[in-house]
Amino acid sequence: MPKSKRNKVVSLTKVTKKTKEHKSALITEVQENADKWQYCWLFEVGNMRNSHLKIVRNLWKDTARIFFGRGAVMAKALGTTPEEEHKMGLHKLAKQIKGQVGIFFTDSPPEEVIAWFDDFHPLDFARSGNRASQTLVLPAGPVMQQHSTPPEPFPHNEEPQLRKLGLHTKMVRGVPTLDNPHTVCEKGKVLTPEQTQLLKLVGVKMVEFRIALRARWAETNGEVVQIEGKELPEEEMAGGEDEVDQSGDEAAMNE
Repeated sequence: MPKSKRNKVVSLTKVTKKTKEHKSALITEVQENADKWQYCWLFEVGNMRNSHLKIVRNLWKDTARIFFGRGAVMAKALGTTPEEEHKMGLHKLAKQIKGQVGIFFTDSPPEEVIAWFDDFHPLDFARSGNRASQTLVLPAGPVMQQHSTPPEPFPHNEEPQLRKLGLHTKMVRGVPTLDNPHTVCEKGKVLTPEQTQLLKLVGVKMVEFRIALRARWAETNGEVVQIEGKELPEEEMAGGEDEVDQSGDEAAMNE
């Protein structure tokens, strides 16, 4: 029979499946870095954003190596049992690689690493599922964008979008304007998709990207030290997660 000439739906979301060669190359790279650096840290990410993780990679590219997103392969590379571990003590760290975590190799002193990550917590826009960090009320008058300093009113062509997101605006001299104050969100309450879109349009950031160090392996004695008091709140792990940058490991390999 002749082939059908009807239009076919073609998915554009397919990604290249990782082959055994990719996994073997990653295992080799992780093991080579375990041989190269004095310390291996296990970390988790709160309010995941690929853009901020890339900033961390770039800032540490000369003094560290980061792997993130392929936990099972990283654990296999380090070795999850005393018999399989690549270096003494690494199996204690490998057994903790579960969920959205990464490993961080460096020679930098532990105190310096802890202080750096304690200080790195850039603000970002909330995602649906996050909780509002503050109550935000837009006052009556022109609706203002906070992206610039000083704030500027929204252009006239964005009024339909503002109304779609729940604002009762009208045009006054070409500017979207509120007759009455509008409460965008209340502190502590879970944000809806509409609220997060409005917060982004207005330019108000309510979450912090954070990397929490969980444990540290030292090459000198093979000991693994648990990092206490750095745990992330559950809502930071569950709400507003970004898609994990699966290419990050390969990017690290090619740096």
